[in-house]
Amino acid sequence: MTRDLDQTFAALADPTRRAILTMLLEDDMAVTDVAEPFAMSLAAISKHLGVLTAAGLISQEKRGRVKWCKLEPDALRAASVWMQGFGQFEPVNLDAFERFLATELPEESA
Repeated sequence: MTRDLDQTFAALADPTRRAILTMLLEDDMAVTDVAEPFAMSLAAISKHLGVLTAAGLISQEKRGRVKWCKLEPDALRAASVWMQGFGQFEPVNLDAFERFLATELPEESA
């Protein structure tokens, strides 16, 4: 469990990866579409996607010649449960957290 949490929080620590998660809130996306708004190479985006995949926050699958990324909505559940264990945090409503990410993160990635 500790390794999974480490990977989740490490993945969330980067603003580019948080922005990618926000983009995937809308729908599955091709890797090239994920890369489009960022001023970095496709190889750099692929590394970010690898970190997100390793943390279980997204999944990737090849459909024909195109690699697609999909948000894994339950992936943050373990982190949420862990934070609640401190008693200082209110129970996290994951739907509200996703809405928060959608409204807050696009400003950070600009």
